[in-house]
Amino acid sequence: MELAQMGCLQPGSGFLTSTLGVIQDIVGCQVRRDPPDSTERYTRWINQLTSEQLLTQVFTANGPTVIMPTWFCSRAWFSHVGPFDEGGRGIPEDLLFFYEHLRKGGSVIRVDQSLLLYRYHPQAATHSVLEATIWTHRVRFLEERALPRWAAFTIWNAGKQGRRLYRSLTAANRRKVVAFCDVDKNKIRKGFYCHEDSQERPKPHIPILHFRAARPPFIICVKLDLTGGAFEDNLRSLHLQEGQDFLHFS
Repeated sequence: MELAQMGCLQPGSGFLTSTLGVIQDIVGCQVRRDPPDSTERYTRWINQLTSEQLLTQVFTANGPTVIMPTWFCSRAWFSHVGPFDEGGRGIPEDLLFFYEHLRKGGSVIRVDQSLLLYRYHPQAATHSVLEATIWTHRVRFLEERALPRWAAFTIWNAGKQGRRLYRSLTAANRRKVVAFCDVDKNKIRKGFYCHEDSQERPKPHIPILHFRAARPPFIICVKLDLTGGAFEDNLRSLHLQEGQDFLHFS
């Protein structure tokens, strides 16, 4: 059960009247977790995204950039986008609705106040959704929304996740991948990744470069907030613009 602090949501506070004037918005808020130490990285992510990142980080494994228990939107917009997919357990209905919202030109707003106590419990329905199901939807959404505007790109991560993304792409989008990049000396020393399952002859050999030698744009398959800041420092050192020069897919 989630508990909204409803005193903060009264019309007199300006929350509803100022944010729901544009009917194409999904409006959410920051949250407090219960227990406080549950899903710490995820909670930091949903609470600390910038207004720009609410749209640029929609491809990550974290799902919607404002969480569904905090959503407000106009009924007319909900009816235009929806309904929710009520196919039962195992359907990521919030993610599918969020993607459709974005497809139809919707925007995303977060009120920077903690207005919801978001309780973690192991029996939550979200745990019934298979990771492979979410992965498939994420890849298709990436191919639909981001990759058409890039003639070529680099996958940042020559390890398991980067290779999995490469193999999951359509053949046309795999041909756009000019390189993998990494910091792992062993992967870089190997020099290439061979797509063994390809039906092409010769099989594609994709170069593996040090990240400083690679060219943007990047699809980044490195998890955020997991390396003590080392990855984030490397990325900042390149002075790139998120959304234009790179997108996160971790």
